[in-house]
Amino acid sequence: MSNESTAWTEEELEDIKNRIMQALELVIDPELGIDIVNLGLVYEVNVFNGGYCEVKITLTTMGCPLADVITEDILNAVKTVPEITETDVKLVWYPAWDTSRMSRYARIALGIR
Repeated sequence: MSNESTAWTEEELEDIKNRIMQALELVIDPELGIDIVNLGLVYEVNVFNGGYCEVKITLTTMGCPLADVITEDILNAVKTVPEITETDVKLVWYPAWDTSRMSRYARIALGIR
């Protein structure tokens, strides 16, 4: 059965989202050397029946020169989830990112209290 005719349950959608988040933990911010999930850069992941995925992210700085690299890495990471057939990465600036969004792991790794 193709993904287009599949109607996933809420439980299945949640499982797919969790696997997407796990895949996104492999996307490393090249400047900080920490993954974008632990940095708190992933604001939202939406999955829709048919295999469409929308990932809303932000960056640590508005003028980040590596936005294209990170976006490409996100697209490649999400491709590893077999249910996903199409992905869009949306860059958002609100709410503004700050260090409070970082996980404990990221804070320790970067020496931030």
